[in-house]
Formats: sequence, C-alpha cells, structure tokens
Amino acid sequence: MQHPLQISRKIEYGLRAMIFLASQPPDAIVSFKEIARRMDVPQDFMAKILKTLVAKRMVRSTRGVHGGYSLARDSREISMLDVIEAVEGPVKVNVCQDNHDSCKLSRSCTMYSVWKLGQERMLEVYRHATLDKLAMSDIRPAQPLPVVSA
Repeated sequence: MQHPLQISRKIEYGLRAMIFLASQPPDAIVSFKEIARRMDVPQDFMAKILKTLVAKRMVRSTRGVHGGYSLARDSREISMLDVIEAVEGPVKVNVCQDNHDSCKLSRSCTMYSVWKLGQERMLEVYRHATLDKLAMSDIRPAQPLPVVSA
C-alpha cells in the first residue's frame, strides 16, 4: 500500500540505478542484469526503468556483447528531481499546483499556500541533490558505532 506523498518504487529503483551508474568509473558500461542484481531490483522492472531513462536521455545504451548502460551526462549535472521527473513526470504535491485558478474553492482555500510552499521546498531539496553527491555518500560505508563497555 502506498502512503500519501510516498515515493513510488519506480522512482526509488530509478534513483538507485542512476546513483549506481554515477558511482562507476566514467567509461564503465554496466549490464542491466548487473544493475538489477547490485541494486536488488527485479530484472524486468529494471529493464523498463532503464528504457525510460534512455528515452529521456539520462542514460546511454550500448549494444553488443560488452554492452550495457552508462550515464548520458556528467553526474554533477543530473539531480534527483531530473530522475524523478524522467521516471514519473512532474512532481506535484496536490492537483491544485497545476492550475489553481480552475479550482472552485481557490478563493477561500487556506491550504494552497501551504501546499505551494511545501512543494517549492521539496523541489529545491531534490534539485540540489545531484547524482555525484548521492554517489559519494552511497559508496562510503556507514561507520559502525563504537562499542561502549559498561
């Protein structure tokens, strides 16, 4: 069950794949099976997501025996927002963000400004989280907490 405002699996898997590709050497080409295996994503689902990312020119596909996928642009130029919108389309926290004037309650709506501010802040965070930054934090293993004797 998806909860309100929860990121879809499609977005999560797309981001995982893109962050993984961003963590690879610049000339690396990785098979979709390897991406799916390393990111623990069903292969069929990963293939569909990668096809979408290729169509949106976020990922480059290389055919052949040693074919696979690589980023189409520098990881510093691709944000979380870019990936989210490539996979699912524009981010809107509420339908009124598209066309506030068409809402019958727009003149008396006390929530619109809150929805708008929430969306602006969320988009700002996603826009500033680029794949290079995400890949750096993704490839560094978490440090275990020190053991404290009682």
